[in-house]
Amino acid sequence: MDLTEIQHAIEALPAEQQTSLTVCFSERDRLQWDIELEQDFSPGGAGMTLLDRVRAQVGQGESKPMAEGRQRG
Repeated sequence: MDLTEIQHAIEALPAEQQTSLTVCFSERDRLQWDIELEQDFSPGGAGMTLLDRVRAQVGQGESKPMAEGRQRG
């Protein structure tokens, strides 16, 4: 079965089943995103350079941690 056939089969499903499929794909995407973020911000991950730079800025007083950020008034 190719992608076009799958798309037609999905369109032929009752609305409730299409919704269930959408929820399934959404959950799958969310879990994949969580895995990617965990990998990026683990030692050696692609996001660690950015995180280290932000930590250095905070340590040098150039930035504040978000908890100390904008004051409400």
